[in-house]
Amino acid sequence: MNKIDPHLRYSTDKVRNYADGLNPTAHEGTLGDLVERIAAEYKPNRISPIMVSGLLRLGEFLGLASIAIAAMFSYLGTVPSWHYPIAIAGGSALFVLLAEMLDGYQMRALRRPLQWFPRIALVWAGTFAIMALTAFLLKLSEDFSRFWSGSWFIGGLVFLLATRFLLSLRIRRWTKNGTMERRAVIVGGGKPAEKLIRDLERQHDSDIRICGIFDDRDDERSPPVVAGYPKLGNIADLVVFTRHSSIDMFIVCLPFDAEDRVLAMLKRLWVLPVDIRLSAHSNKLRFRPRTYSYVGSVPMLDIFDKPIRDWDSVVKRLFDICFSLFGIVVFAPVMAATAIAIRLDSKGPVLFKQKRHGFNNEMIEVFKFRSMYVEQCDPTARNAVTRNDPRVTKVGRLIRKTSLDELPQFFNVLRGELSLVGPRPHAVSAQSQDRLYGDVVDGYFARHRVKPGVTGWAQINGWRGEIDNDDKIRKRTEYDLYYIENWSIWFDLKILFLTPIRLLNTDNAY
Repeated sequence: MNKIDPHLRYSTDKVRNYADGLNPTAHEGTLGDLVERIAAEYKPNRISPIMVSGLLRLGEFLGLASIAIAAMFSYLGTVPSWHYPIAIAGGSALFVLLAEMLDGYQMRALRRPLQWFPRIALVWAGTFAIMALTAFLLKLSEDFSRFWSGSWFIGGLVFLLATRFLLSLRIRRWTKNGTMERRAVIVGGGKPAEKLIRDLERQHDSDIRICGIFDDRDDERSPPVVAGYPKLGNIADLVVFTRHSSIDMFIVCLPFDAEDRVLAMLKRLWVLPVDIRLSAHSNKLRFRPRTYSYVGSVPMLDIFDKPIRDWDSVVKRLFDICFSLFGIVVFAPVMAATAIAIRLDSKGPVLFKQKRHGFNNEMIEVFKFRSMYVEQCDPTARNAVTRNDPRVTKVGRLIRKTSLDELPQFFNVLRGELSLVGPRPHAVSAQSQDRLYGDVVDGYFARHRVKPGVTGWAQINGWRGEIDNDDKIRKRTEYDLYYIENWSIWFDLKILFLTPIRLLNTDNAY
């Protein structure tokens, strides 16, 4: 059932008092005190349902294989033939595949294990039937012990029931305490939003938590309270709210014929790392069923998806850890020599920390080898480094040309602030011709929908170094957005291995 947020869902009188306490004059960059506190409640990390079902697939494969191996050694004492390992691996994988085909890993199945267990038992029995038929056709039936097969079947059946029952208890606990949920914000108000909320609340298997309503309208079409939920602000407030919290989805509740209004909202919201869905529950225009995604039975049109999520984010994080550790080991002598050279060349610390924009516009401190004189360092990068810049030391010129000053960022990667590959993080006050980058490029902050990187697609295509005109930051942003939309682990490997080659071109590095 759809969860009601305790901070938002009250009796009508309490909600009206709550709404009256919101800051009606909040501008972009600020939120009312109560809304700020609500946003802070949504910061903790959660467990994705996709991750849970994925881990269950792996767990059931390993569990079933372990039961078969234990039965084999307990009864037979050894591996009788090469047929056994193949049968164990194949049978375990076949069960997972068949269960997946019959929706056995959907959340509705995991929430009701007793109701779904007959189907799971049928899948397990079907797995053995297919293995038996295969062994018969290949004339291998006599190679397998009947006692071993029966032990594996019964042990596997008990294991599947116990695993799914215990997992359902854990899922209920995670659902109750908010550990496993999708946090949604309703964009738009009035009667359409009220109908949408009512429909969502009727979905018994929904993991959606409504975190608030945001609407630009302030007239009678958008009252301050909708279906018991207060309106927390306008679209500018929503952008700030999302930067301060952990929101998964925007559900835009506007009629299709309000095209200009929908496009204006999407233009401001697509830069955020969230899913954006257009509610189709009350629209008379109907498309083919496969066009929609669903929250329970409520149809949605997918407008934007959050990039690099769930298992993709796990793979990318493992990639970052492995290759950054490798880089630290390989470049340790180079980093040590660079540190000594900096110390001998000029007084001051070896490392320089610079505040930059990270994922979702977070402020992070990026490590670099110091390349300027201490008294002339520019932590905000308001004044870009130019050719023959007098602020740069002799050693600094060399390490900037060769990008050796970036090597300490391997440690930022290990800390989880950077990725090895991604849009390069810019300093918070970086400018092009006295204008901040966000003022130059429409959609610039969409670069921050993913974690920034030590190297990136823009850099290996020549867009690195000084940004002395608007076209350079536009092209860099264009390449960064291409990377985000086309990410794959193979794309990361390509960029990583091309980086040393591209660094040989030092024309724009000062």
